[in-house]
Amino acid sequence: MLRHIPFLKAVFLYSITAFGGPQGHIGMMLRTFVHKRRDVTEEELMEYNSFCQLLPGASSTQTLTLIGYKRGGIPLAVITLLIWLLPACIMMGAFSFLITYSMHDLTGNIFRFIQPVAIGFLLYASIKAFAISIKNFITLILMLSAMTITYLLFKTPWVFPLLIVAGGIATNFSDRRIPEKEVIKPKQIRWTNIWLFVLIFAIAGILSESARKQDWPNRKAYNLFENFYRFGSFVFGGGDVLLPMMLDQYVARPNSTNAIKNPNAIKINKEELLTGYGVVRAIPGPVFSVGSFVGGMALKDMGKSWQLAGCIIGSIALFLPSALLVLFFFPVWQYLKKFVVVFRALEGINAIVVGFMWAATLYLLNTIHLSSFNTDSITGLVAIAATYLLLRYTKLPAPVIVLTAVLLGWIF
Repeated sequence: MLRHIPFLKAVFLYSITAFGGPQGHIGMMLRTFVHKRRDVTEEELMEYNSFCQLLPGASSTQTLTLIGYKRGGIPLAVITLLIWLLPACIMMGAFSFLITYSMHDLTGNIFRFIQPVAIGFLLYASIKAFAISIKNFITLILMLSAMTITYLLFKTPWVFPLLIVAGGIATNFSDRRIPEKEVIKPKQIRWTNIWLFVLIFAIAGILSESARKQDWPNRKAYNLFENFYRFGSFVFGGGDVLLPMMLDQYVARPNSTNAIKNPNAIKINKEELLTGYGVVRAIPGPVFSVGSFVGGMALKDMGKSWQLAGCIIGSIALFLPSALLVLFFFPVWQYLKKFVVVFRALEGINAIVVGFMWAATLYLLNTIHLSSFNTDSITGLVAIAATYLLLRYTKLPAPVIVLTAVLLGWIF
């Protein structure tokens, strides 16, 4: 491993300077690992990125993991992954302690503008994703259906995975948009390793449900791992799609009329969740590091030790599916990418994901109390609009926008 130390040093420097989310990350990867170090070619990097878009999870994290995989196989890929995610996860985990023990009134302090700024980020991402993924009538119908169903059934547990599967199936009924171009010869594929992913998923679900029904001590830790492993297994589209899932799991459902069936469910304050989602934009590294923050907030009532455990569980469970899927599926990618069914399914999945994002945007806008039209609602709308306009019409980096919002909250 000694010969890989310069590469790992470059990964660390990249991890503490990679601002801007997945869109900014790919540009920095080009500059660092293609043009400067020549670890991969431009064509390889673009292929890695395209492949990772087909998988659920953190795409920029998966792309960087594949660069390590190319240089030194699975051992170097795992070390690369750890170096990349640790700085951001540590910062977001520490932020959960800062909020818990130093900043109790989030709505009246320096973070008052962070929540509407987070909605502005999501609005911008929704509009941009619409322009990229909605290209024809069927994708428009899928997006509108997903948006409506998700908004109306935000408290239903399996609405996200069911809609994703339905979207992938729907766009395979027609071959007019993406026709089959060649006959693919069958090839023997070893699927053994993927069973590890499935096994962890099954065990996590069984333990979580058993802990809930039997009211195990520290049952929330089991529930938290299952929640985040499920998120990481079904999130297509990155951190902007992760937010709707967390809002559904930790805000909407615990406050629903059915909450009596699970009175000890993990519950997180909406303002805290949005604050973490906004702050993660101001730090370098993967947006999925918000899992460390949310995990800490989920277990904060159990004491500092369990809050720390929550940060660790949230980080591991959220990133683990991404790593397993990318490392196990990449060896067969050269074969699978020839199947047009994959691209047809991706067309529908992307449309469903855009629907999720719009449903979350509407859900969050509804929480600003627009009908009351008071100072807080007007201020929130102005912050949302300002964030969107800055992202749309300027090149101002996302961290600058977030830090400006914090400064304005401190001043006013």
